[in-house]
Amino acid sequence: MADYKQMLLKEFGKAFGDTDGVNVYFAPGRVNLIGEHTDYNGGHVFPCALTIGTYAAVRKRSDRVLRFYSVNFPDSGIVETSLDDMRPKADDSWTAYPKGVIWAMQGRGLNIPTGLDMVVYGTIPAGSGLSSSASLEVLTGEAIRDVFGLNEVSNIDLARIGQYSENNYNGMNCGIMDQFASAMGKKDNAIFLDTATLQYEYAPIALDDACIIITNSNVKHSLVGSDYNTRRSECEEALAELKKVIDINALGDLDEETFEANKDVISKDNCRARARHAVYENRRTIKAVEALKKGDVAEFGRLMNEAHTSMSVDYAASCPEVDILVETAWKIDGVLGSRITGGGFGGCSVSIVLNDAVENFKKTVAEEYTAKTGLTADFYVVSIGDGPCRL
Repeated sequence: MADYKQMLLKEFGKAFGDTDGVNVYFAPGRVNLIGEHTDYNGGHVFPCALTIGTYAAVRKRSDRVLRFYSVNFPDSGIVETSLDDMRPKADDSWTAYPKGVIWAMQGRGLNIPTGLDMVVYGTIPAGSGLSSSASLEVLTGEAIRDVFGLNEVSNIDLARIGQYSENNYNGMNCGIMDQFASAMGKKDNAIFLDTATLQYEYAPIALDDACIIITNSNVKHSLVGSDYNTRRSECEEALAELKKVIDINALGDLDEETFEANKDVISKDNCRARARHAVYENRRTIKAVEALKKGDVAEFGRLMNEAHTSMSVDYAASCPEVDILVETAWKIDGVLGSRITGGGFGGCSVSIVLNDAVENFKKTVAEEYTAKTGLTADFYVVSIGDGPCRL
């Protein structure tokens, strides 16, 4: 992190003249181990924060001007706006995320009296499904909280603000998982979160002789323009029909038996399939965490495999390329479990692999993936890290 801090300070000086009064902040990306598309269905999720994420060098200004620069997108140059003109604009591109957070904080009545200069650098591959957007949202909230002394804002507030801004400023109807994982991350722990109540507990990830490997299909997903919002509305349609015969608030309230007994009231096949995924995935997530607490990593892996099939078949939220990554992984000795992670429609798989199988895993998956798709996969052996901070 120290190297990134020095790099950012240098870039800030180049963009804005000097580095007097500049602070540098970090917020992590996340990988979800199990529990996909359950967060907006009132279910459980099991993500963890990563040691890759987004960094920002930030300095308070004396006027109302906001200036943004990204080291990742230098061709965009310095993007300038004002605290008095926070409307979304068609050409906002990446700046829509920090702007949205500032807009949401203003909407909460938080005092942001002056503008900022902000230089950003992300180490999360764009479009990989590892929550670069949530990381940038939490990062912006962390920086503003610190710069303006908004000590009344908790880390859970940062998550809520990030989700609200993404829903209402960026038009992405996501649940709270990504922002919560970034804001509440804890080293070497995943977060078992009930999204209906925001009750959570940390669960140590002690894999001993295994590790977590993220494999990037390099098929970029853009959830704002994808079928993500459609999937959510299909679940809402299924829920509305189920509510006519059973007293529930969310699909996450159901167990498998109750769903099976009542599923025929859902009139559309696609809505019934989406609801089936939401119900079964929620129960799978609860069982997976129980297995992990008992040290049964093999059972956790088996449930990951089931989760992928459900995401691919019932939720139709995978893609052929990620299916190839996962199905190849399943055949390799030493792979305990593998599944798509994140919102889907591209992005990454997450696998738990025995340490002595890692090199064979990378070689075999890389070769088969390229042979079948013509694309190159990237591999990240990841560490679980803490939440946002000032460096």
